Amino acid sequence: MHYPYSMLHHRLKYGFCCLLVLSACTTPPARNPLAQWSPSPNFDTRKPRLIVIHQTEMENAEDALRVLHTQNKQGRVSAHYLIANNGKLYQLVDDNERAWHAGVGSWQGMTDINSVSIGIELDNNGSEPFEERQILSLIRLLDDLCTRFNIPRSAIIGHADLAPTRKVDPSRHFPWQRLAQAGFGQWVGENPVEAPAGFDAVLAMKALGYDTHDLPAATRAFHRHYRGIETDVLDNEDSRILFNLQKK
Repeated sequence: MHYPYSMLHHRLKYGFCCLLVLSACTTPPARNPLAQWSPSPNFDTRKPRLIVIHQTEMENAEDALRVLHTQNKQGRVSAHYLIANNGKLYQLVDDNERAWHAGVGSWQGMTDINSVSIGIELDNNGSEPFEERQILSLIRLLDDLCTRFNIPRSAIIGHADLAPTRKVDPSRHFPWQRLAQAGFGQWVGENPVEAPAGFDAVLAMKALGYDTHDLPAATRAFHRHYRGIETDVLDNEDSRILFNLQKK
């Protein structure tokens, strides 16, 4: 089709402007203009090594989503996933990106937990049992994440495990044993044996991953996870649990 020069000029100008707009909306590659680009194939994306389970401590998933999209009183927060109490699964951050869910803490020598973990928030106010549909959804998600990223299925912990002086989530109501029966996390097997004389429970807690600088806080987190209680003094039952976990 033949267009008059003025119309053709107008169409070309319009098309050029559209290209400029599109190029402005496109995120440029992270290349330093000071250097010559000489790409190497020897790299990969962030590799998560740990999965951290949280509870929202709010009354519903909608309120939690608002906070995870904005901030709480400590500042901006996020997580990779939120699971509502009816089992509905939301993803908020790309698996390969660093969500802001863990804060200050450590586990097995790792200190920048956000950089090496995937955070999962569970819609729960902290004082009630977790819904069956929610746990089933969590198990499906854990299976997917551990398979895709080759995360050890034992590397599933709670927020309080890595930050025992600051956090208490998930609460003592969280079914860690049920999760272990599905193949995730760590739990004492059947017929655990007694710890031998002289067994060092504190050293075993450190080996498991806990920061024991504040031993009562670490003990509370351990008790919450493995015994469903809130006490802060180690006893013979703790030694038995830790010895059998260490054997596994």
